[in-house]
Amino acid sequence: MKRLASLAMAVAAILAFAAPTLACGGLIGPNGAVNLLRTTTFAGYHDGIEHYVTSFEFAGGEGEFGSIVPLPGVPTDVVRGGDWTLQRLVRETQPVREGVFLSLGAAGAARDSAEVLLETKIDALEITVLKGGGDEVGLWAVDHGFRLPPDAPEVLDFYAERSPIFMAARFDADAARERGQNVGDGTPVHLTIPTDNPWVPLRILALGRTEAETVQADVFLLTDQQPAMLPDPNGLIGTPGLSLEHAAPASSQLLSDLRSDKGMGWVPERAWLTKIGINAKAPELRFDLAIDASGAGAPSLRDAGFAPFGPLPAPPPSSLVWVLLLAVALTLPLGAVALITAAVRAGGGGGRPMAGA
Repeated sequence: MKRLASLAMAVAAILAFAAPTLACGGLIGPNGAVNLLRTTTFAGYHDGIEHYVTSFEFAGGEGEFGSIVPLPGVPTDVVRGGDWTLQRLVRETQPVREGVFLSLGAAGAARDSAEVLLETKIDALEITVLKGGGDEVGLWAVDHGFRLPPDAPEVLDFYAERSPIFMAARFDADAARERGQNVGDGTPVHLTIPTDNPWVPLRILALGRTEAETVQADVFLLTDQQPAMLPDPNGLIGTPGLSLEHAAPASSQLLSDLRSDKGMGWVPERAWLTKIGINAKAPELRFDLAIDASGAGAPSLRDAGFAPFGPLPAPPPSSLVWVLLLAVALTLPLGAVALITAAVRAGGGGGRPMAGA
């Protein structure tokens, strides 16, 4: 409790000063001129490896700002991503409309006590992979000039209880400008992460958002077969804020195009392409996207951040499906009683065994 209290005090203190800022679902610079519009993320999974690609995009502003992204495991490699992977995925699922690609906004966390696992520089990005609990990562972030919102301790603990691995990315807008990067130019980052199943952080996108704000994001999945997801955006009971916008075998042309990009030689000859759209009020986004790519159809409650880590998303209150499910739930006990009664009668009553028993 003392450590959490010290983190809260440090957060409050740093909020009072104009310092390099952590992306809180949006990229905010000291002068407030750096913006995050819509997040686009790609998670490919093949041969037990998650390939996680997101783009940090220079969208105006001065000085430095940053972002922290929760990870499902320790990456074996962090390199510059390909130049057109995200754009090609958007074109495949939105042939008429071009998208905007910006950083996977997340926020969060850590001090000197967090262990630094990896450090590298990609263009104007300084990447640090950290290992630690929520308060440790939060204190590290404050000590390294990040400004955290008041809900940072809760959100960082939400992730650290499942995976203590985070990626911190510091973006120097002035350095980007010196490199000739213009407004709208992105820096894609490609992480290679061995894991049993892919997992995409979503709740982090709502960090620091007010209840009235809306979180918008696109998540692309490329798996060997059609994945099972939790929450399931295509289920009988929909999840507010999530929509299944594309689900089909990936075209051979798409797979060929992806393989031709830098670092994408791992893309298989056959795969399933899924696109999830997120358009949710910040308070609704209390979960992550768990994925079972094995074919077993059992995505993890833990990976999704549900019980015991949090409640399942509330169903639409007027959903006819819920009415039907309630009716079934109420009918099943009555049906069981009827079956037992019939079985006893068929056996002649008196507790005698039925024929063949």
